[in-house]
Amino acid sequence: MKRKSIYMMIASFVTAAVVFAACTKEMSDVRLNAKLTTTEKMNVTSDSATVVGFIVSEGQGITEKGICYSTDSLPTVDDNKAVYSGNENTAAFTVKIGGLDYATKYYARAYGVTASGTIYGEQLTFTTLPVVPTVTTADFTATSGTSATGGGSITNNGGAAVTVRGVCYSTQHNPTISNDKTTDGDGMGDFTSSLSGLSGKTTYYVRAYATNSAGTAYGNEVSFTTPEALVTLYAAGDFQGWDPAAATDSIMNDQANSIVRGFVYISNTNGFKFTSQRNWDGPNYGAGATAGTLSTDANAGNLNVPEAGYYYFELNLADMTYTATKTTWGVIGTATADAWNSDQPMTYSPLLKRWFATIPMTAGEYKFRANSSWDVMNLGAGAAADTLSSDPSAGNLTLSTAGTYSVMLNLSQPLVYTYALTTWSIIGSSTPGGDWSTDIDLTPGANNTWSVTANLTAGEFKFRANHGWDYNLGGTPSELSWGGANITVPADGNYTITLDLVNGTYTLTAN
Repeated sequence: MKRKSIYMMIASFVTAAVVFAACTKEMSDVRLNAKLTTTEKMNVTSDSATVVGFIVSEGQGITEKGICYSTDSLPTVDDNKAVYSGNENTAAFTVKIGGLDYATKYYARAYGVTASGTIYGEQLTFTTLPVVPTVTTADFTATSGTSATGGGSITNNGGAAVTVRGVCYSTQHNPTISNDKTTDGDGMGDFTSSLSGLSGKTTYYVRAYATNSAGTAYGNEVSFTTPEALVTLYAAGDFQGWDPAAATDSIMNDQANSIVRGFVYISNTNGFKFTSQRNWDGPNYGAGATAGTLSTDANAGNLNVPEAGYYYFELNLADMTYTATKTTWGVIGTATADAWNSDQPMTYSPLLKRWFATIPMTAGEYKFRANSSWDVMNLGAGAAADTLSSDPSAGNLTLSTAGTYSVMLNLSQPLVYTYALTTWSIIGSSTPGGDWSTDIDLTPGANNTWSVTANLTAGEFKFRANHGWDYNLGGTPSELSWGGANITVPADGNYTITLDLVNGTYTLTAN
């Protein structure tokens, strides 16, 4: 029994030795060949990308590993490569590739150098991102005090479609699209830009811009200076004989913008135009294709208003639109009969081109306003004496001496509105003293009339306001004018004289 146990132990030992020897040889014979794979691309930019490789097995050993890449399929280390230089104890290795071209498709593979040669992983592809376009700015030229032309050029789209282009401009250096800008189409190539609504005698800075999916790029900065921006337009139409040379109503802008403003009295609805000169040589502004628009085409139709009246015009020459608002005017304030509750109406004199209201006034404050509303236009104290401001914040006018006045409002000079509180008299060689030294005062009456009955001598006289010569009237009985000719008294006698301010006439009746 003991002998058998010994034999069995010896047999087991021998068997184990044989199995161990056999297993050791098998492990050496079946060692895996070196193998790796390309697993991931990430952080792709316009000039770089990161690619990850993974060692599946090292075989007899890998002496160098990294990523090879090319714009052609199946790149090798003979193309471009980036060698991994990180932790050698990890299977995954991450390599950043730089110096790439933007908006370009690349092929990449992990590689490893072994004693038997170079092995490669699977191929991945990626496309680098685009960059902003390349743009240049053309020179700009001021074509008027409120406009200029120029443009730019897109010479490279940066690898992505240019979706919008134009110029941005400002009175400060380095304008961006957050400033004023134009939109002038899309795509590559040259483009033209037109600027409008500029201020006169002002330096502007301009840069062309172009936008693609990568962002917005700007061209070089150029500058130009606008000339004086004042524009005066004359109203000519059926209401005055279609004669620009005889136009008595005009409108104009100021240096700050291209909106031309002013008042025109239009006595009929038979059409009119605005001319830029006192002739028809142009440009002339007539009706555009749609309501509220303007056209300078020689064949443009006439402008029209729905009814006769005193109109406030605003012509925007930047976008060729206009508005026409019919206005009536009044005086309102604590100096008037109904304080700030309602207007004292004024009447327009087409001949004398003034609004008049002959009314009693008390010491207090007042303003002028259109259409019995504060919404259209109201006029308060201007910067200079007897001038008015259309700024809604303008202060009230003040009156310290109560009396009956012909309140006179003059809106006929564009952008320079004036007023006067007047009483009227006559003076001349026919009045006492005979030497133009003594006034005879007139008494206010109804409907903006002033009159007096007095003894006169043969000679001449004129009407004047406030015993001064700032406002004086002369002319014929049917047509007075400011600063007009002296009026003749044919013989000594007692006369009744009546001045009608609204109609611009007078009567001289012997008693």
